[in-house]
Amino acid sequence: MLTDIKSKIDSHDVEELLSYAVISDPGELERVRAEYKEEVPLKLYGWEEEELLVGLIGFEETEDGSIDIRHIAVLPENRGKGYARGMILELLADRQPRYVIAETEDEVAANFYRSLGFMVYSLGENPSGIELLRCVYEVEDSEDED
Repeated sequence: MLTDIKSKIDSHDVEELLSYAVISDPGELERVRAEYKEEVPLKLYGWEEEELLVGLIGFEETEDGSIDIRHIAVLPENRGKGYARGMILELLADRQPRYVIAETEDEVAANFYRSLGFMVYSLGENPSGIELLRCVYEVEDSEDED
């Protein structure tokens, strides 16, 4: 179950998980932590299993009813157990967005999103020559049947 962990942004557990979600640039982790502290619209939720924080998802709900996933991470020893999938599915169920959007430079991450039904589009290469991928999940409208 997802719980709000934004108030715990300075804890070691949250810092460790965020470090897996950001580029290896040492300043990036501090910049991201500051964003979550200062920007009210940014949400940060965690997934706990037996009182251990095993994963987190950072996102923003936009005015058009979409969710932009900013960060998602699972402890290395807990990867492949469905936690990331569970966090996204719970967001879909709880928030009922029109779209869920994530951007990545990692083909493994793009394949993960594809496995959940996301469409993956190339945004071209960044200045370092690495392809940036946009992953979009369009939520189907449920129509009432008479």
